[in-house]
Amino acid sequence: MTALAATSGPVLSPARRQDRPGWALLLTLSGNMILDAIEVSVVLIALPTIGHGLGLSLMGVQWLMAGFALGFAALLPVGPMIAARWGRRRIYLVAMAVFAAASVVGGLTDSVALLIASRVVKGACAAVTAPAGLAIITTTFTDPGQQRRAISVYSLCGAAGFTAGLLLSGALLTADWHWTFLFPAPLSVALLVFGLAVLPADSPGSGGPIASAGQARPSGAAGSRRALSLLRDGSLRRATLGAASLNGTYISLLLLIVFQLDRWSPWRTALALLPACLPLAVTAPFAGRMIARFPTTRLIAAGALTSLLGYLLYLSRPDHSAYLTAILPTLVLVEIGFVLSFTALNAQATAAIPVPDRGRAVPLYQTGVQLGAATMLPLVALLLGLGHGQRPALALICTIGGLGLLAALTGLREPGARRPAGDPGDPGDPGDPGDVEGAVDTPSRTTSSTHPTSPRR
Repeated sequence: MTALAATSGPVLSPARRQDRPGWALLLTLSGNMILDAIEVSVVLIALPTIGHGLGLSLMGVQWLMAGFALGFAALLPVGPMIAARWGRRRIYLVAMAVFAAASVVGGLTDSVALLIASRVVKGACAAVTAPAGLAIITTTFTDPGQQRRAISVYSLCGAAGFTAGLLLSGALLTADWHWTFLFPAPLSVALLVFGLAVLPADSPGSGGPIASAGQARPSGAAGSRRALSLLRDGSLRRATLGAASLNGTYISLLLLIVFQLDRWSPWRTALALLPACLPLAVTAPFAGRMIARFPTTRLIAAGALTSLLGYLLYLSRPDHSAYLTAILPTLVLVEIGFVLSFTALNAQATAAIPVPDRGRAVPLYQTGVQLGAATMLPLVALLLGLGHGQRPALALICTIGGLGLLAALTGLREPGARRPAGDPGDPGDPGDPGDVEGAVDTPSRTTSSTHPTSPRR
């Protein structure tokens, strides 16, 4: 093939030859982001069917969702350190192999314990592959224009994956619910094979800027105290609380609606939930422009308010099962809130954090996002199982949404933007040393890179 190309094909410039493996790498890593996002939504639609098949209550079956978020949250704080120690390529490939194995185990068992354990393991694997994937992208695409396009593609794939998972679930459940757990296995193996071919080799500096900086940083208990001390920053703390509220209430509302529509076919339920995810996938490429034009604090407050209005609307409806008058307007309002505030929250989280500390701050923020889902899902399931209808669970969702709005409103009182000390450049540049590892958010519904552009406060 090489000899033939050298004699009969056009001669490619070195830059063109380097572009091809770079974009092949991007497609491989983006495929993994799609898979991670699909993992959430495909199981969401399947929960009623799985519950009927295994004789599980709502409280029992929701752990298939909460377990993934718990696994993700558990490994996020140490994921960058693992990648820095063992190398991005190695840890990425190992995580993909474990992800495939966990998919096989989950797809072939009827044991509830094994199913939940497989979900926890897969969430932990996603906590490794998502930030490592972004780190590889930012070090492969060094040209600022190419890097922005690559990260946009990467983020868009994560956003689109949630939507694809809803539709895929409707198709898989026509056969058997086991396929919702088993289908990722061959896809993971394929991505693993492609990864072996296109991922750059690890080198002594493969941990990237964070690894280099980490050598001079405190470790162990001292490092943990240093990371937790970052929560004294008001912007990071508010962004973490706001994102935890946004993600937790959103995924809990979808859980409630899925079981509200239990008598619908999986296909019909999947189509009914599209207004809750499709707009974010469509607007993801323009999110950077939005936070560059409008202050992030205002976008976050507007998004929190819009989502809360959606929850209150649903709570006020006498018939929660009426799709056109109750469910649909609620989903639209909540999704508008997500579109307004999700990327702004990501940008605000580390806008005031000095560059050397961002590698520690971002995992704290992302852990809060995942804990929002892991906490809200069992609480909502518990309230739904008490036999008092949906109002207690909806009241909890509204309360947490209100707390998220309160946190957002306190940010409006802050003075203008503060540029981190020692950061003369763009505070939102994804290529900043502290932003590489852990800079991808994979909440329970989508994926987005942190800081697609410079945020306005």
